[in-house]
Amino acid sequence: MAHHVQSLIEHYGYFGIILILIGGIVGLPLPDEIFLTYVGYSVYRETLAHIPALISAMIGAAGGITLSYYIGYKFGLPLLRKYGSKVHITEQKIDFTKKLFEKIGPILLLIGYFIPGVRHLTAYIAAINNYPYKKFAFFAYMGAALWTFTFITLGKILGEKWHYVELYLSRYSIYVIVLFIIIMFIIYVVFKRKNLSK
Repeated sequence: MAHHVQSLIEHYGYFGIILILIGGIVGLPLPDEIFLTYVGYSVYRETLAHIPALISAMIGAAGGITLSYYIGYKFGLPLLRKYGSKVHITEQKIDFTKKLFEKIGPILLLIGYFIPGVRHLTAYIAAINNYPYKKFAFFAYMGAALWTFTFITLGKILGEKWHYVELYLSRYSIYVIVLFIIIMFIIYVVFKRKNLSK
């Protein structure tokens, strides 16, 4: 991983950071947190400057989630309306998801970056549910700034021990995902019961 990232940064510089993160957020199977931590390590080694690296990462993350929103808006909802009934996704279920996203969407957009798999879906879900772009951008870009700052700074602080992040992520990320699914299921059940009682 380190060798590939180093080669990419040597060839494309800060533009390479932007490209990798756009691809990662849209859904390509890239280890974004490990990449960001390595960028932080590169800052520690003074191969990259801190502020330009942060700005490039924020642009990449914001660009990726914006592209995901556009794809979801352009293709997601029309496809669901056309083929949703074939996979038991009714108009009623879409409306329910929209109401649920209005409640918890901002939190998902803010913290979703930190949960593997979730950051790839939040923009699509927001777009499919016609979540207002201005609200989406506000929370999604704040989340992007927080996420990129956290891992780049972590890589800079850890220095030569930056690879510990990869070790901990591979060991504990599954627990984070399972916990998130359980929490989301509880929220879904509670929200559905409230809706039924109205």
